[in-house]
Amino acid sequence: MPGLDMPPRIAIPMPHSFDSAYAEKSIPQYERAVELAGGKAVRVRLDQTPDEIKKVMERCDAVLLPGSKADVDPERFKAARSPHTAVADPKRDAADDLLLDDAYQSRKPVLGICYGLQSLNVYRHGSLIQHIPDFLPPETRDKVNHEAGAKVAVAHTVAIEQASRLSGIVSPARQRSTSEVRGPLVVPVNSSHHQSADVIGDGLRIVARCAEDGIVEALEGTAPDHFVVAVQWHPERSAETDAASRAIFRAFVEAAGLSAR
Repeated sequence: MPGLDMPPRIAIPMPHSFDSAYAEKSIPQYERAVELAGGKAVRVRLDQTPDEIKKVMERCDAVLLPGSKADVDPERFKAARSPHTAVADPKRDAADDLLLDDAYQSRKPVLGICYGLQSLNVYRHGSLIQHIPDFLPPETRDKVNHEAGAKVAVAHTVAIEQASRLSGIVSPARQRSTSEVRGPLVVPVNSSHHQSADVIGDGLRIVARCAEDGIVEALEGTAPDHFVVAVQWHPERSAETDAASRAIFRAFVEAAGLSAR
């Protein structure tokens, strides 16, 4: 573990094992967001052995699970494969499981982003909606394009529960209207996913949904002494320009610093 004068070390698995171009293009945004928040990003290569990954984790204080172009293998949550489900990435899944094993055993903070939320939920014995348009009723199916992509800065809004860790993180970064103070915090977000959480995993709870169609947009851990937060959108894309996005990474890195002591 680093000394008290060293920045917290954040383990980040490479996003994808068999598309190196995608992985190398996407991971710098996560690293930059961690560094802006005062942490030190540590890449976890997916070609390492389990023992090698465990040794990396021994020197890290927290886990950030990034997005991916893969989908979690539906066999992991005992579901038949949808024709819309992308090819799984077993090496990424194995790395996530090892990192989460360590994080839960040692109470190290966890931040999941997009695929990271889905991976976390399945790790905790939850399940996934494999293709959102197939799940939603016709009257809400076309309200939101959850696959809008990185070029769309605001795809929809999310309603964050007032009595949640995530609301406490994001609220100070935003000016809230009188109506918001009384109810959920409504935040604009980007969106690049076609899957979402369905059955919620053990020790997790829903803390945000898409305001327009009710799709789950954030989870957090139920244990008050363990920082576990996962969002379905991509705050790393807007960490340099958006105070709410920066606040998520700042709270995560601060929690990592406390766990390192």
